[in-house]
Amino acid sequence: MRKIILALACIAAGRGQIPEQDARNVFLPHTDTHFTMPAYESSEAWRKRAAFLKKQILSSAGLLPLPEKTPVNAEVFGKIEREGYSIEKVLLETYPGFYLGGNLYRPSGRPGKSPGVASPHGHWQYGRLENQPLGSIPARGISLARQGFVVFTYDMVGYNDTTQAPHGFGGAREALWSISLLGLQLWNSIRAVDFLASLPDVDPDRIAATGASGGGTQTFLLTAVDERVKVAAPVNMISAIMQGGSACENAPNLRVGANNVEIGALNAPRPLLLVSATGDWTRNTPGEEFPAIQNIYRLLGAEKNVEQIQIDAPHNYNQASREAVYRFFGARMLGSTGGGAEKSFRVEQLGDMLSLYMRQRPANAVTLEQLTANLIEEAKRGIERLRPRDPSTLEQAKAAFRERLSFSLLASLPAPVEVAAQKKDSLVSGETLVLSRHGKGDRIPAVWLQPRRANSQAAPTLLVHPQGVAWVLSSSESATGFVRGVLQRGGAVLGIDAFQIGQARAPRDQTKRFFTTFNQTDDANRVQDILTAIGYLRSRAASAEVNLMGLEMAGVWSCLARALADDKVNLAADLSRFRTDTDSEYAEKLFIPGLRKAGDFRAAAVLLSSGKVLLHNTGPEFPDQWAKASFQAAGSKGEIREARAADAELLDWIAPEPPAVRGRAKKSGRP
Repeated sequence: MRKIILALACIAAGRGQIPEQDARNVFLPHTDTHFTMPAYESSEAWRKRAAFLKKQILSSAGLLPLPEKTPVNAEVFGKIEREGYSIEKVLLETYPGFYLGGNLYRPSGRPGKSPGVASPHGHWQYGRLENQPLGSIPARGISLARQGFVVFTYDMVGYNDTTQAPHGFGGAREALWSISLLGLQLWNSIRAVDFLASLPDVDPDRIAATGASGGGTQTFLLTAVDERVKVAAPVNMISAIMQGGSACENAPNLRVGANNVEIGALNAPRPLLLVSATGDWTRNTPGEEFPAIQNIYRLLGAEKNVEQIQIDAPHNYNQASREAVYRFFGARMLGSTGGGAEKSFRVEQLGDMLSLYMRQRPANAVTLEQLTANLIEEAKRGIERLRPRDPSTLEQAKAAFRERLSFSLLASLPAPVEVAAQKKDSLVSGETLVLSRHGKGDRIPAVWLQPRRANSQAAPTLLVHPQGVAWVLSSSESATGFVRGVLQRGGAVLGIDAFQIGQARAPRDQTKRFFTTFNQTDDANRVQDILTAIGYLRSRAASAEVNLMGLEMAGVWSCLARALADDKVNLAADLSRFRTDTDSEYAEKLFIPGLRKAGDFRAAAVLLSSGKVLLHNTGPEFPDQWAKASFQAAGSKGEIREARAADAELLDWIAPEPPAVRGRAKKSGRP
């Protein structure tokens, strides 16, 4: 039903019609939504989408930009020699003071360099040491090593040797800084590849990855962002009907406008084997997910590089599934044909496999609280390194912060032709209407007010207030109202009910787990609505130059919107003394995941450095030194004030009195 509602809404918007209900309130995707793979008509269209998706994943995981790769200080020890292979214990320092445990399986008696395999596990009780008919991680490590691969099986966070953090942590503060279990595990996987590629007996140009269930999610996320993985086999996970039920598979913004089938296709054109099961959520793979991904490979001229096999079994990584992977890896990385049968193997004692059995972690090991604090401090240092000093560093900071803010907000300025409008009612001095972006299914109530006599010196104004259209209309009808003053001076005004404001308020069920993995927050949607209204205003007024005035908390939304717009948007924003350096303030008043990691109002200050800008009522925490340094580097005359600007001054800023009026005032002696 949800698929049908969204499809109808998007079809209507695509035809220039506007849905009766905002799709952002009606279609609230979650992990069990049935998604449809979008159609891409060309390889260029897919490559553009793929580049965006890769950065969306990295941003969601807190890895945009990638952290510094400090030495992993690998400990490889406790070697066990068996016929045809060996097993060693491994401990890696993936972040300073954070340790990842695993086992290294190596072939015996093979000269030269071997392919490497990164092998994460799923949510088995014994983690990387699970051995039962439905899944055996030791079996695949041993069998692949016998085949000629060097295999690194490593822990999920919270399992076996990797217990400095539980398998599930985080709250609003962590979300603001893009700190999550998914991000920590994805970074561990990247460092696992670093470790494999550094081994003298591994060919760094032949790295593969495979895992099942949650390990399958780790596999396709790793492959999506790390081109060093040349061949992948995610097992029993890529599905259009279930996206992953664990915190390690979900992070804010990860699947906003996306799903695992698209993410799995990011492997293209590299060889990919989809292993599915008849008894779990991958039951439709042969007829749905595989053809969808195959279409992407076909666009890239690499259709022969993607294969699928379905095993008649419940959710698993059983022997039949493993043997399918052995054959695929052998053919794609060793040039072998046939084979792949799993021989009998010996399971070692747990104490002989655990890296921390009868041992302590190194003395510098951190707690979860310390790790979180360290990650936040590193993010702050990374932001500080971008502080502008001159025009050159300003441009570098602009490029970096624009990208980071774009992926935190997942908002953009639409071209005027991308915005549809529909008139609702006529007013004495204008009309009420609704706005929408083509193909998005959103719905933004608005009011357009025009003066009796236009002032050529007054650019049209988008006025955003927390009370929305109702406030704009009331202000236009009051003898002393601000909007009435703008109209009397010949300025046109557009007001909107930003998301969940006024007539845009509607029930929105946010109780589903991992809501922000699939849906933007109210505040992020409000920023987008402001950008959408700017696009419409430019079309309506046939003017690239427009004013954007935000009052009270709407000034905070407007500041972020202007940061993603351009310098033809003149901004006057009341920042409502928002405490820009206090996490709890964001959590309570401006909850946008990743915003602090992206640079928050430091990033905005950099992106506001050109054009006409007035930031007032900023409060003591606003990074005014950042703004002033940015304005100076840009040669701009932007203004920052801790106090609130008076209405009379704002009126002059928005709509200067027409020359004729100023002349009459001068003759009469009126100020």
